[in-house]
Amino acid sequence: MNPAPVPLLTVRDLLVVIGGKHILHGVDLEVAASGITALLGRNGAGKTTTVRGILGLVPRTGSVLLAGEETVRLATHALVRRGIGYAPEDRGVFAALSVAENLRLAERPGAGEPAYDLVHELFPELRRRARQAAGTLSGGQQQMLAIARTLLNGNRLIIADEPTKGLAPKVVTEVAQALERAAEAVPVLLVEQNLAVVRRIARHCAVLADGRTAHRGPAADLLADAVAARRLLGVGSAGHGSPAKGSADPSVRTAARPAARTTEADA
Repeated sequence: MNPAPVPLLTVRDLLVVIGGKHILHGVDLEVAASGITALLGRNGAGKTTTVRGILGLVPRTGSVLLAGEETVRLATHALVRRGIGYAPEDRGVFAALSVAENLRLAERPGAGEPAYDLVHELFPELRRRARQAAGTLSGGQQQMLAIARTLLNGNRLIIADEPTKGLAPKVVTEVAQALERAAEAVPVLLVEQNLAVVRRIARHCAVLADGRTAHRGPAADLLADAVAARRLLGVGSAGHGSPAKGSADPSVRTAARPAARTTEADA
């Protein structure tokens, strides 16, 4: 019997307290050494804070192992040097700079030759718009630029926070395809509300509720279980069947908002 693959990232008992308020109460999750692991949950569950905790962008305690190395006491810049790339929810592009300048700024000294061939293969639009100011790009193009920056430096892990949020269905498909191809080279931790995207590209998932881990396992198994999906995510068919009333396309069905928000302000 073959041993279980060793996760690339292992998070145990991650706690975050901000302004005296407990946001995370002990999150546990694992990111597989290949493919895409989705971090799911209703709005306010603590997903973005979990990502920020992994990256050291908020004060945290617990354990964050990257390839077996404890990183919870490391600063964010040290984690970046160890090979974690981050595409934030707000995309974080430099609006006044060109696409090419945004990419050059993302190059990390000592990380080897930047992987422009891969970036331009996945995002040919960025090559065509190299001289265009990033602030004039569409939302989808800015998201592609944000993901492209994480691919330049041969990272060991990419964290993408809500990459399809607010995008048109056609662009959602393009971004999902790009993430799927990127994950062939680099494991991805994906925070995502669009369950059709999760169903298509994620192998594994962890679900948060009220700042705690409520579920871990194969993504397909969770999304095939209507009862579990409704209980954990506030949805029924998780992307199957007819569109909900008022919804034009079941592919954009997302995890529902809770009746009352928690102290975590996930968007």
